[in-house]
Amino acid sequence: MSLEQKLNALTKKRYRKSIEECGNKEIYYSLLELTKEYISQKKVIEGSKKVYYISAEFLIGKLLSNNLINLGLYDELDELLAQKGKSLAEIAETEPEPSLGNGGLGRLAACFLDSIATLGLPGDGIGLNYHFGLFKQVFQNKLQGVRKNDWMEKQSWLHRTDTVYTVEFGDRKVTSRLYDIDIVGYDQGVNKLHLFDVESVDESIVKRGITFDKEDIEKNLTLFLYPDDSDEAGNLLRIYQQYFMVSNAARLILQEMKEKGYDLRRLYEHAVIQINDTHPTMIIPELIRILILEEDFTMSEAIDVVSRTCAYTNHTILAEALEKWPARYLWKVVPQLMPIIKELDRRAALRFPDPRVRIIDEAGRVHMAHLDIHYGFSVNGVAALHTEILKESELNHFYRIYPEKFNNKTNGITFRRWLLSCNRKLAGLISETIGDGYKRNADELEKLLAWKDDEVFLNKLEDVKKQKKQELIAYIQEKEGVALDPDSIFDIQIKRLHEYKRQQMNALYIIHKYLEIKRGKKPVRPLTFIFGAKAAPAYIIAQDIIHLILVLQDIIAADPEVSPYMRVLMVENYNVSYAEKLIPACDISEQISLASKEASGTGNMKFMLNGAVTLGTADGANVEIAELVGEENIYIFGERSEKVIEHYAKADYVSRDYYEKSPVIKEAVDFIVSKQALKAGHKKNLERLYKELLNKDWFMTLLDLEDYIAVKDRMFADYEDREKWKRMMLVNIAKAGFFSSDRTIAEYNQDIWKLK
Repeated sequence: MSLEQKLNALTKKRYRKSIEECGNKEIYYSLLELTKEYISQKKVIEGSKKVYYISAEFLIGKLLSNNLINLGLYDELDELLAQKGKSLAEIAETEPEPSLGNGGLGRLAACFLDSIATLGLPGDGIGLNYHFGLFKQVFQNKLQGVRKNDWMEKQSWLHRTDTVYTVEFGDRKVTSRLYDIDIVGYDQGVNKLHLFDVESVDESIVKRGITFDKEDIEKNLTLFLYPDDSDEAGNLLRIYQQYFMVSNAARLILQEMKEKGYDLRRLYEHAVIQINDTHPTMIIPELIRILILEEDFTMSEAIDVVSRTCAYTNHTILAEALEKWPARYLWKVVPQLMPIIKELDRRAALRFPDPRVRIIDEAGRVHMAHLDIHYGFSVNGVAALHTEILKESELNHFYRIYPEKFNNKTNGITFRRWLLSCNRKLAGLISETIGDGYKRNADELEKLLAWKDDEVFLNKLEDVKKQKKQELIAYIQEKEGVALDPDSIFDIQIKRLHEYKRQQMNALYIIHKYLEIKRGKKPVRPLTFIFGAKAAPAYIIAQDIIHLILVLQDIIAADPEVSPYMRVLMVENYNVSYAEKLIPACDISEQISLASKEASGTGNMKFMLNGAVTLGTADGANVEIAELVGEENIYIFGERSEKVIEHYAKADYVSRDYYEKSPVIKEAVDFIVSKQALKAGHKKNLERLYKELLNKDWFMTLLDLEDYIAVKDRMFADYEDREKWKRMMLVNIAKAGFFSSDRTIAEYNQDIWKLK
């Protein structure tokens, strides 16, 4: 039966309609069923050793288009539906986006699962089945508002299994159930994303916004990703969630090992557990506990086996992200783990008396990363600079005792989603120019360099960018009700809202440019600044930064003197689906974190792949991008990481000094509390942000602001040399192959996992 016959049979069976008569949502559900049928015919990837990738987040995005591409069905279906007067792209838009992650950590995990399957490696993800994710962002009165993000539908990619476990906490027990999502490799077999849910979950307990009873664990356990931890109840809930995740993971892993007849005393020969950031750290003491209580291991035997099975990926040097739980919290939630954690701490302290490497510190806090490092066999950073910072400063005391454990695995992205799916026009141009080999081996993109001086090809490349801009403009008009200028420069910063990512510095540049235009210094070409970001509900300053951006958006839009030359837009509820529209349309990719603070970044790679030029600090993977494309094809500004680290060590950075010495900085910062800004915004939010920049500025915005302004202005000027800019676009695309997650996963497997 042909694809058309199969789809027609499905629409007739489900809706008693032909394809032509069905609406987009009806065709989506029919395609969902059809795609699942094709997936079921694919082999499950198996081997004698398997990786279990445990992560609090899997930001997988909409799956229909990605699955169709990986199954080799997209083009045929696209053509078939077009003949019926339907658009596959519009049909795919009706799919709700799974709300299972928030930022780069979760998107990376999703890319990794895609690449693990594409390389034909046996490996499953393990996480939680969040009903409402982080939250749905809404803007009200120029402030971030939050709503529950209800994404689950009766018909979805989730498969309810018969696997249930009992999870026991110190004060209660709950029943879990496993839900699976198939992960299809590109022209390959299938792995799984295992998501655990609590059977007693009750969505109705969520009241106004995203408020709910944090102590009603049986009902709230899988409702939200990263519950508000500004109080003790929120902290405890996070520990309940993390233990629920790893307890289920441990049960599932050991069950699979037993079903395959493997000797658990040689667990490390058949399983490797990759701990993605510190959230799943309790898998270590939990596995030790189970092996001792249920499998007759001695403490030493269990520690040895688990330490040879677990590996840890560090994603940050930020103190707040390296989890440290008060021991009393763990005694309350997971008292069964605390004797094991104390013993692990005792053994580590006997070998290494340095208090800086203790698992339980003098204040009685349990350092999760320290547990991972002492009792895992591998510790990796996620970009060359990040790993060096870990070795030389942040984790230097560990590196000195375990040099053999440390290694770097520079992050990557899956080109299937970030090129073949979201920018099919560019993928088509590349394929007709150099063939399809790059789809399997991203290094083949380098072949494009032969067209670096080919005017015809460069013009085609520019035409693709123009088309993607037009598509984004139409999408934004529909979603936001805002009209953007297709001939303007699209300068885009999309990522989690955090002071170290420095959206506030971008906002200060916009203020500077606004005031220049008011003084009559108009840009050669109109400028469009686009932001997308969510701020954690308890992160007040991050929400104040959103407020400032929304205030600037309104001030500029309402000013007839400035609006023809500059627009600011913060898109609402930024997510993977929005990113898939924004990234292909971008001219300038903002990667402006304070040097040393961004472990890697992956947005920088997605923008590069789609022909944007990076404006960034020498931070994270920006360093490797610069090495690949050459300094003439990237714009680097700001203080270098060694100097920044030195400032922190000496505590000698004083933001007010920069403010007082520079009229440019002073003018931009003062505008935040000017009569004009206060009239458009809220005094409390704007004054708090102003004081933060003047009196603290922990991530050194003012340190780099003048250089940022100068380099950004140079970038806008260079954009007018269209031939030069088109060549920069091409070089960035051609050199993006290194950042394929297929390469990253091949390195993980070669150096860490050694799967069979």
